[in-house]
Amino acid sequence: MLDLLAHDTGIWVAISFFVFLAVAFKLGRKSIVNGLDSRINEVKNEIETAERLRVEAQELLAQYQRKQRDAEAEAKDIVSQAKKQAEQMAKNSEVELEETMTRREAQLTDRLKRLEENAIAEIQSHAADIAVAATTEIITQTLDAKTNAELNEKTISALPQNLN
Repeated sequence: MLDLLAHDTGIWVAISFFVFLAVAFKLGRKSIVNGLDSRINEVKNEIETAERLRVEAQELLAQYQRKQRDAEAEAKDIVSQAKKQAEQMAKNSEVELEETMTRREAQLTDRLKRLEENAIAEIQSHAADIAVAATTEIITQTLDAKTNAELNEKTISALPQNLN
């Protein structure tokens, strides 16, 4: 058998292969295991980082969704308040317009009344002037000097009685 072992190269290749594997396993095991462990740790760290980033992204998404809902609600409130203010301003404008119209109508009524009174006063004054002129004309045509002197004396003698 020794002879067989000395001449058979296949056996020596197999033995040397197993020796090589044993030595390689003995010497390389730590470096391979350490390399695999470090790679496993890197993958774990990357997974943890990815998970942390995912959680942060979900929190940010939830926060922005809350902000969006709040902004929408605030926008609805602003629009509602603007509508209410617009309605109130329209009502106020109607009231102010009505008050202005009433005030102007009263002013116009007063002005028309004053104009009417002034016109009546002018007509009366003009009528009085015409009546005085007509009376003067009639008196001057019908009154002679003797009747004029008598009327003047009567008027002068009645004057002290009328003054008291």
